[in-house]
Amino acid sequence: MANRLGNSKRRLGDDYLSLHDRVIEELRQAILSRRLKPGERLVEGRLAEELGVSRNPVREAIRVLTTEGLVEVTARRGASVLAMTDEEARETIEVRALLEGQNARLAARRRDQDILGRIAAVLNKGTDAVTARRFDLLSGLNQQFHHELAAAGRNRVLADLLKRLRERTAMLFAPTDPERQARTWDEHAGILRAIIAGDERAAATLAAEHVMRAGADFLSTLHIPEEDPSLDAMPARPSAAAGKPRPRRAAGGRAKK
Repeated sequence: MANRLGNSKRRLGDDYLSLHDRVIEELRQAILSRRLKPGERLVEGRLAEELGVSRNPVREAIRVLTTEGLVEVTARRGASVLAMTDEEARETIEVRALLEGQNARLAARRRDQDILGRIAAVLNKGTDAVTARRFDLLSGLNQQFHHELAAAGRNRVLADLLKRLRERTAMLFAPTDPERQARTWDEHAGILRAIIAGDERAAATLAAEHVMRAGADFLSTLHIPEEDPSLDAMPARPSAAAGKPRPRRAAGGRAKK
């Protein structure tokens, strides 16, 4: 089996950094980048061998990623990468869009200059990474951007809800094509401009549309019917399977039986 994890020259077990955190991050990125596919079983022994570590840090990483919503554990199959159905994905996207919009509204109302400065710094890093085609950096920077944006709303209950939804939808909002990645950071810039201007309505609208558009991009890969009313206003890539029978699929492309 091809080694999809770790580094061929230096495996994680050879590194002096925190092994616990590195194993968690390596498995997290493997899931978000879809090197580990939705529905794929996570076999501790196999993962430990690929990473060059014992089973214990792999077991702990699986536990942490389960709490983040990236891994599910069942009695029959054990641990596997979470595979959401198309309905679950759509419903979660809709809720996150509503909450992101409200948070951006609050951020525009409160305009905490220290937090806005941190958001601008992350935005600049993301824009520079797109320009340099360092797409490997964008997943982490995107998480930082939305973490700081949640803090800008200065509502701890809302920030906690958004954190849980971001974790649950992380694999839905990890675009791999350069065009979509560039558009993501253009949209981030528009949201930040509206917040800095104190335009609550524009900030809320742009933040909600950002989530729905990213969700529409993801759902279009699952061949969701175009007439879905919740996504009417969001432009999405045309499906190559348009006009053909469309089976109900789990998020990530696995057919739902």
